[in-house]
Amino acid sequence: MSTPIKVAVVYYSSTGTIAAVGQHIAQCAEKAGAEVRLLKAAELAPQDAIDSNAAWAANAAATANIPEATPADIEWADAVIFGSPTRFGNIASQLKQFIDTLGGLWGQGKLADKVYSGFTSSATTHGGQESTLLALYNSFHHFGGIVVAPGYTDPAKFADGNPYGTSHVDAQGDNPVDQTTREAARVQAERIVRIATALKAGLAAA
Repeated sequence: MSTPIKVAVVYYSSTGTIAAVGQHIAQCAEKAGAEVRLLKAAELAPQDAIDSNAAWAANAAATANIPEATPADIEWADAVIFGSPTRFGNIASQLKQFIDTLGGLWGQGKLADKVYSGFTSSATTHGGQESTLLALYNSFHHFGGIVVAPGYTDPAKFADGNPYGTSHVDAQGDNPVDQTTREAARVQAERIVRIATALKAGLAAA
């Protein structure tokens, strides 16, 4: 049997929406045959800020066992799927700070020729979801990575309506991750595994 594709799912989540989507993407990628690491970006906010928001504190406790991502995890992976809530149409500072630690790998060319994709959430419809993913993807171009968006490649994507990646409107926590978002996440995860597998096989044969 061939060696399974290695997928790192790296996310930042404050109140839990992105954590839930990331967990589902990781499960779907594993079901599709990948070896998966589910990882979180380190928290930068002070503890008193976290404690002041019940949902934030609850998510921090619930995901305490999720390892924090390191550059070594990105080097290990054949494909990386990053997740972040939208922050003024951009990614959260916690995820950006982690990406900024990858300069050493970038300088050695070790971020190139991997598959990359992303997922996001916002409080409101059209609340910056697409611009957040496009901003995230700018980094992938600098990496020399292969950006694999889900596009409208499956009927489920016409339901969630975002060709750039999986996204969810959480309405400040009033809308839990639903079947529409889970199906979009499945499509994205399966596509990443399929394309990364084909790319790795092609590079090995070259």
